[in-house]
Amino acid sequence: MLFRSDILFYVFAALTLVCGFLVVANPISRSPVTSALFLVLTIVSLSGLFVLLHAFFLAAVQIVVYAGAALVLFLFVIMMLDLKAEERRRITRFGLIGGVLAALAVGWLFRVVPREAALAAPDPAQVEGSASALGTLLFTQYLLPFEAISLVLVAGMVGAILLSRKESS
Repeated sequence: MLFRSDILFYVFAALTLVCGFLVVANPISRSPVTSALFLVLTIVSLSGLFVLLHAFFLAAVQIVVYAGAALVLFLFVIMMLDLKAEERRRITRFGLIGGVLAALAVGWLFRVVPREAALAAPDPAQVEGSASALGTLLFTQYLLPFEAISLVLVAGMVGAILLSRKESS
């Protein structure tokens, strides 16, 4: 018998895989903005998986840092590249039905997940995904990968600045 947390795991995992696929191979639109929005959905579904693992701090950081800050940076870079503005398209039945189904699914998840988290919440002293445990592990055992990722982010920032710089004649 499947429990609610098992069903939610499969829902969030499927959303993560489908939205991650649509970031790269988007048959709906060729606009990079659409891919960035699918990236937001991927990040939100990943944070749902973190909530199911009782890593509430990681779920909040996933949404605040990646969906909030990094994605805004991506959208600014996309808009600075002077891509052609797409023609206005009419709303199709596929888009309307897909949007309504997605809104209903997200509404259902917002209704079910907090109840599940409240029912299965462990003792606060035993939370595995606490900020102090994460910080200790991150800055002791995983210090080298943490620093390597910071170098990759700096290289990406320098690359974005160089791409957006206008050449003077």
